[in-house]
Amino acid sequence: MSCGKGNHHHGTTTSSCVCDVVRAIADAQNEVVENVCDVSCERSIESLLDPAAANDLNTVPFILYGNDLNPFKAFGIDFLRNKNNINNPKFECIESFIFRAKTVDDDCCAVIELLAFGTNQGGGANQGGGNKNAANENDPCAQVDGQLLENLVPTGICITVDLSCFCAITCLPAVSLM
Repeated sequence: MSCGKGNHHHGTTTSSCVCDVVRAIADAQNEVVENVCDVSCERSIESLLDPAAANDLNTVPFILYGNDLNPFKAFGIDFLRNKNNINNPKFECIESFIFRAKTVDDDCCAVIELLAFGTNQGGGANQGGGNKNAANENDPCAQVDGQLLENLVPTGICITVDLSCFCAITCLPAVSLM
């Protein structure tokens, strides 16, 4: 295993020693046993597309990680509208680690939608849920732990990102969003 120099395992070489080694491990494992994770992007996509699974799944939520391996948190602004302020809506800042893909172009420029946990009572989505303090504000688990799946909602807030700026992705199980 050379670090991208002369490694021709299955005809693929890279300039990344780690990539080469992990590819060799995965290839060897796949020759011995079915190597599918219970929760993975592959499994979530299969669930979404499975015609035999009479389900209403329509979204594979995901978390992106930057080159520093920190999870990416996006922010967006919307109006908080409810019956008490119908004529005078207020700004509401939404922050989230969880996204839904909308479009991806040939240059890996993507439009992604922020997902958040709402109350299903109207009045917008809250800003993530969980215990919000300085120690965990950069932890996606603080946003999802203890939340009900049925309360995951699209926010309607979309951002445009360059996917080549990210180095990892975690997919959540496929879900049905209204």
